[in-house]
Amino acid sequence: MARIRHEKDPATSRQTGEIPAEPGAIVADAAASPQAAAAGEGAETVARRTRRRAAGSDAVPQQAGATDPAAAGKAEIIQKGDSTMEQDDSPAPRRGRGSAGAGRGRRAAGTADAGTGQGEAAPRPNPATEGGRAADAPVTRKPAARKAKAAGAASAEAPAKPRTRKAAAAQPAQPEAAVAETTPKPRASRKAAASAAAPQPEQPQAAAAMAEPTAKPRTRKAAEPQPEQPLVPQPAPQAAAAEAPSAAAPLDPANPLTTPGLSDRLAENIARIETLGHRLMRSLATRPVYPPGVEGPGPELYGSVAQAWLKLATEQPARLIEQQVRYWGETLRHVAEAQGAFAQGFQPGSPDAPADRRFKNPLWQTNPFYNFVMRQYQINAEALRKAAEDLEIEGETERRRVDWFTRQMIDMLAPTNFLATNPDALLKALETEGESLVQGLENLVRDVETSGGELIVTLADREAFKVGANIGTTPGEVVHRSRLFELIQFTPSTAQVHQTPLIVFPPWINKYYILDLKPQNSLLRWLVDQGYTLFVVSWKNPDSTYADVAMDDYVSAYLEAMDVVRELTGERQLNAVGYCIAGTTLSATLALLKQRGDDRVKSATFLTTLTDFSDQGEFTTFLQDDFVGGIEDEVARTGYLSARLMQRTFSFLRANDLIWGPAIRSYMLGETPPAFDLLYWNGDGTNLPGRMVTQYLRQLCQENALVEDGFEILGHRVHLSEVTLPLCAVACEGDHIAPWLHSWKGVARMGSRDKSFILSESGHIAGIVNPPGRIKYGHYISDAGFEGSPQDWRDGATYHEGSWWHHWEEWLARHSGPMVPARAPRESLAPAPGTYVLEMA
Repeated sequence: MARIRHEKDPATSRQTGEIPAEPGAIVADAAASPQAAAAGEGAETVARRTRRRAAGSDAVPQQAGATDPAAAGKAEIIQKGDSTMEQDDSPAPRRGRGSAGAGRGRRAAGTADAGTGQGEAAPRPNPATEGGRAADAPVTRKPAARKAKAAGAASAEAPAKPRTRKAAAAQPAQPEAAVAETTPKPRASRKAAASAAAPQPEQPQAAAAMAEPTAKPRTRKAAEPQPEQPLVPQPAPQAAAAEAPSAAAPLDPANPLTTPGLSDRLAENIARIETLGHRLMRSLATRPVYPPGVEGPGPELYGSVAQAWLKLATEQPARLIEQQVRYWGETLRHVAEAQGAFAQGFQPGSPDAPADRRFKNPLWQTNPFYNFVMRQYQINAEALRKAAEDLEIEGETERRRVDWFTRQMIDMLAPTNFLATNPDALLKALETEGESLVQGLENLVRDVETSGGELIVTLADREAFKVGANIGTTPGEVVHRSRLFELIQFTPSTAQVHQTPLIVFPPWINKYYILDLKPQNSLLRWLVDQGYTLFVVSWKNPDSTYADVAMDDYVSAYLEAMDVVRELTGERQLNAVGYCIAGTTLSATLALLKQRGDDRVKSATFLTTLTDFSDQGEFTTFLQDDFVGGIEDEVARTGYLSARLMQRTFSFLRANDLIWGPAIRSYMLGETPPAFDLLYWNGDGTNLPGRMVTQYLRQLCQENALVEDGFEILGHRVHLSEVTLPLCAVACEGDHIAPWLHSWKGVARMGSRDKSFILSESGHIAGIVNPPGRIKYGHYISDAGFEGSPQDWRDGATYHEGSWWHHWEEWLARHSGPMVPARAPRESLAPAPGTYVLEMA
């Protein structure tokens, strides 16, 4: 009996709910049945039509029987199955509008494909939508005559036999296609019969057979509609895996942010990201709990902002509405322009647009999506700035704080800080198949773990430098050690030296080797080469046992170090240099010596030093009672102010350069931090004793005691005006920690008549560590004096290319006496750089 299915057009099948059969299955069913010739010309016509349709799809796989002997054997079984169906006792279930052979043909095709390793179990038709008959209705086999008539055949068959099944052993082995049309057998009997009739090596179709559900009784509930199946059998998973490339396809140069599929490596990296995420959460859980004052501003700032906004809303509501309308108008205009650009063909932005290093990638100008995101961010940022400016904030201090926090919000929300809107990060993730994101997350976990739960970005490669090996290498000896400092005397490199020795006091908030980085940019080594007997103080890195150390102790340490220098050199006077906070303390020490009548210091040099705090500059945000109170609570709890907390605070003064930029490179791009000696030093901070921190913040910074009422030190109330010896001050034009305007004001208040001022280009560190031979940063010198304003001095200044070191050394030489035989260290407690500098916070 021929069982030929009428293949339906896929579109028609979707409308009627029927699932079209695979063309390969149709051809196999029509060709395999030996009764096809007896079925009449109509069946042959149908078969030819189905073959033509099957041949029209180039995706139809080659029949397994044509190339695989095992598949050929299965084709023979299918034929036997068709012939034995006439002897079957049980009527086959009727499936849809076609003949019962349609279901069998679909199964036969699936079995044949499996022989090549590409087959799948064929999907079952949807009984709920076929022939308008409910799935649970009983199925009655119609007489063979009606089937023959429907097929156009002249012969007729006897009615179906009663439902009595012969023994399984008497039946030939049934393939899956045949079994599907008979009364369902138990699974064990089916497998045993198939195995006895035609034993086959283990094939992929066995897995498909195991996945077949156990046959249900003839009467069952209506099955849920099945999803539409493709016309072409899909390849088996193992075949697809064999054809898939092991690496991701190359990026499309025209659209580099697209790539087909996920490679195995990318999938593995995604799994690694999940594992690292759990590790990151555990690390963040160890973060210490700080007092609220050091985590953010107090309620006073929020109250002043809320009050200013309510005042604006009640007194000038039109102004508030104007703000919103202006923002809405800019946004809508931007959207309309973007839509027009998309419709007419997007054109890149103007190359003359304002430079912003965050948007240097060409995609911000050439890609319509990123160009839209960048422009909208700029509109949002301008709206935030304008809204803050329009608030009527009472007091200059509160105004500065509001503006500062507004800038922090704008910088934090930049699209470059987010992976989805950072084209550099996305491109690298695609190029490296996710490896850059994995490496970035490893960098993030490393930073959090090494910072004790804090998120502090590593700015330089920590493995690239070692103090005493490739930085801090100027030869010398530790000639004195106390509880608070080590004194290092450097080995002379010239036969003769200046008579007056020179001592350098670096800031104890950091370590002294900022002035002794690599040999080519070491100020200390350069001074030794100019013929100076040079000493430097290396400060102790304090812990909780130093909680009671105060400013008095540091001034006493200054005096003690000076005594040791005078004793070792046999000189009554010396010259002193103070850097940053050490310069502030040096000015107090000189005022104390003035009151005592002690002239041991011949001249003084101040590097980026603040002594007049009437204008707190960018530190205004952190020098108010809420933050200072939080710091007092912290040092009362721990005994010291941790270097990590200070580093985090200072970094926010230049968030884009010291937080967001490095974080993008390290965490999104997965780059190793650069081997930059200056940034390495920046991350090697020291703790500060609790009592000293409180005095410095409350008295020197907030009360400006050294300029106003006097600063209490070792039983003396000293004033800045009592600094009367010859002095030279060096400030930096781009300094955000000690702005040159404020530094200049402090020097102007000193009582000395011999005052020189040098203004270097660049910032707090790079402007000082600026050795000769470089033309990158120049400096200014002026004869305008200190009678006018800082701007008057700047207007009268002369610009000089290159380093200021030679100009300062000429001034220093005039105060250093004649040349004498070089002095080598006479005793040693340890070689330079000593032991205190190696202590980590």
